[in-house]
Amino acid sequence: MWNKNELEWKIPFINDIVLYELMVSEFADDIKGTIAHLDYLADLGINCIELMPLSNVEKRVDWGFAPIGYFGVDDRFGNRKDMQELIDKAHQKGIAVIVDSVYAHTSHLFPYYHVYNELGYSLDENPFMGPFAENWDDMDPRLNTDFNHKFTRDFFLTVNNHWLDYYHVDGFRYDYVPGYWLEDSENGYTKLVRDTYRLVNEKKGSSDHWQRFFEEESVNLIQCAEYLPCPTEVLEKTYSNCAWQNRTLDAARETAENPGKLTELGSLFGLIGYQPEIQNNGDKLKKTALQYLENHDHSRFICTFGTVACDNELLREGDRTFWYRMQPYLIGLLTAKGIPMLWQGQEFGENYCLPQEGWGRVLLYRPVRWEYFYTSEGRSLVNLVRKLVKLRRNNPQFSRGDHYFYNDYALYQSRNIMMFSRTYNGVFSLVALNFGAQEQVVNFKFPFNGNYREELHGQDNLKGVSAGKDVQLNIPGNYGRIWTLET
Repeated sequence: MWNKNELEWKIPFINDIVLYELMVSEFADDIKGTIAHLDYLADLGINCIELMPLSNVEKRVDWGFAPIGYFGVDDRFGNRKDMQELIDKAHQKGIAVIVDSVYAHTSHLFPYYHVYNELGYSLDENPFMGPFAENWDDMDPRLNTDFNHKFTRDFFLTVNNHWLDYYHVDGFRYDYVPGYWLEDSENGYTKLVRDTYRLVNEKKGSSDHWQRFFEEESVNLIQCAEYLPCPTEVLEKTYSNCAWQNRTLDAARETAENPGKLTELGSLFGLIGYQPEIQNNGDKLKKTALQYLENHDHSRFICTFGTVACDNELLREGDRTFWYRMQPYLIGLLTAKGIPMLWQGQEFGENYCLPQEGWGRVLLYRPVRWEYFYTSEGRSLVNLVRKLVKLRRNNPQFSRGDHYFYNDYALYQSRNIMMFSRTYNGVFSLVALNFGAQEQVVNFKFPFNGNYREELHGQDNLKGVSAGKDVQLNIPGNYGRIWTLET
């Protein structure tokens, strides 16, 4: 059933990924619907999608983070053949697919919890469940998976192998890593991602579908850790090659309420403190982190600027008339260091607010409202996102280049301005962002002589710039400019 292209498909290099997170049911009802939207994602410029959990769960409306099974696809989404078709057709369009994997805890209906509990066995007698690392929220500790058991370790490695081999997924986003990572233990998360890497690496030289992971010396298996307490640490000490991190999201939301936080946001756009490459047991691994303003766990970013009055907190929404205030954040996100991630519908201003706690977070169906795409706000935002993604995909300084944040509070941040550059193989781009409402004129000393092309609209090109001399730059309010040295 696999297209012949599958034997030629290569996973994007980790630093070149533009990621899109989606929940199949909310994005397009089911897997077939998601397949029908692949052309849209490819046109947007996305080259990797992250699917929220697909495995069996108890409820029809559920985020999927309390799994019952691990080897199949829940029938609310479709079946195994549908999933294979989705990945096959995604690969044909140049889109990698990673799946959200929930290994730290299970549902009370998971067989190794349910059967042993019903038969009255003690937790010590359960070969699979039990305390290992951190307990998830207020969940029954008996629902934790115990990676001290060899059976548990072998089970989840087999799950990974099954999804890599049978479904041809390109990697995993590992949910709630604190639940099964102990820094001083070789078991749990440490062993799982190392063994998964080695399982793939052993296929090097293969002429079948495993060849998708290998490009020159790189092993392009995507292993993304959700370890929010310290993402730099999990990257340094495990075989994860990328990580979720909420610090950029938090700093962006704080900046929206207090411009004094611009300095922190500027540093985070450059992933200060993250090592780009680490050797682990003789294996050289590229490392990076995700950059996002939204994900499934948080209210839409537009909610930060204002909400529409509503009596029911569960139905509260962001005020889309403030769409323009999102622009400098999107420009920064899609030119920043790291892997930029969009959450379904973000590109045209989806505006659901999400409660901070309670079952209303998980059990309320929030379908993507595709009609927003056709509104004036939606068209303006999606046109900007398309332009930025194209710019990033076609110019390696934005995906692979060095990042330099011009941290001058008096000159820039005090005036709601952020300035940073991206440089790669002699190609220099300056990103200038204005988070305030008023146009600003600021001075900047470019490091190279020459002509600079303005990338967003091409109407503010700079001719004959002399290195080290002040140039006056006009930066429109709630927007930005990007200047690239012409070579």
